[in-house]
Amino acid sequence: MNYRHAYHAGNFADVLKHVVLLALVEAMEAKPTPFAYIDTHAGSGCYALEGKEAGKTGEYRDGIRRLLFPDLGADNGQAATLPPLLRRWLDGILALPGNEDGLKLYPGSPLQAARAMREGDSAHLCELHPEEAVRLRELFARDGRVHVHHRDGYEALKALVPPQEKRGLVLIDPPYEAQDAEYRVIERALKASLARWPTGVYAVWYPIKLRSQVQPFLRGLQHGMARRVLRAELLVHADDSPLRLNGSGMVILNAPWNLDEVLREPLRAMARLLGQGQPARWNLDWLVNDSGDTAPPPRSPAPRSPRPR
Repeated sequence: MNYRHAYHAGNFADVLKHVVLLALVEAMEAKPTPFAYIDTHAGSGCYALEGKEAGKTGEYRDGIRRLLFPDLGADNGQAATLPPLLRRWLDGILALPGNEDGLKLYPGSPLQAARAMREGDSAHLCELHPEEAVRLRELFARDGRVHVHHRDGYEALKALVPPQEKRGLVLIDPPYEAQDAEYRVIERALKASLARWPTGVYAVWYPIKLRSQVQPFLRGLQHGMARRVLRAELLVHADDSPLRLNGSGMVILNAPWNLDEVLREPLRAMARLLGQGQPARWNLDWLVNDSGDTAPPPRSPAPRSPRPR
C-alpha cells in the first residue's frame, strides 16, 4: 500500500480505529490502577488536514468532517444526535490546541491515547521511520508519561511486554506495505506477546479490499490466540475490489466484557454518516467468546444502516 498516514489522516478508517481506541482506553480507566499503552506503528502523532499530504487526498472530508454535521441523512432528530462515545471522541479532537477555529489538525493514535490517559499511566510509542520518529519525540518532549522508541514495533514488543504496570493495551496498526505477508508477521507477534503477557489487551487494525485477503487472518484468530476476540468493521464499499480501500476493521484480543455493547451504537452512527454513494455496512461480533466457542466470520457484512436521504 506504500502507506504514509499523513495522506489518510481523519478518513473513515481512522474514525473507526480511534473510536475503538477511546473505548479501550476508557475501559482501562475503569480500574484505578495504572496501565500502559503500547503503539507499534505510531507515526508522527499529529497531522495538518490542509497540509500538503492530507490536503492532496482530502480523505478526511469523507471521514471526520462528516461527523461535524450529524443531521446529514438523519431520519429524525434523535438520529441526528451522536452517540455519547462518538461525541466524546469528536469533542476531544476539536479541543486539541490548534482547532480553536475549526477542524485544522488531526491527532494520530499516540496523541489521542495520551490525551485520554491519566497522570499515572504510561505510553510506549514505536516508530521506525526516522523523520516521523523525530516529530514524535518533539510532540511529546514535555510529557514524562510518554516514551518514544525509534525502532521496529514488532521487535520492540519483545522488550516492552509485559509492562511494569502489568495492565495495558497494545495497538498494532501497520502500513501493510507487505500486503498479505503482514498478517503472518502480526500473527507471530501476537503469539509471542501473548505467551509473555497473556492478560494484555491487543487491538489490531486491518484494511479491507478483498474479503478473501483478510479471512485467513480472522480465522487464525479463532484458534487458540485468546479466549475473547471481538471484531468491529466498517465498509463504505463492497469488499470485492483490490484497487481501493473498501473498509477497515479492528480485532481486539482479550477484549473488555461489554465492549461490543459500547461500540454498537457508535458503529451504527458511523455507518449512517460515512457511507459513500450507498449505505455503509458494519460488523460487530465475537470471533471467540469467553467459553472458547468460535463462530466463523460471516461471508458478507451485516447489518446495514438506513440509506441516507
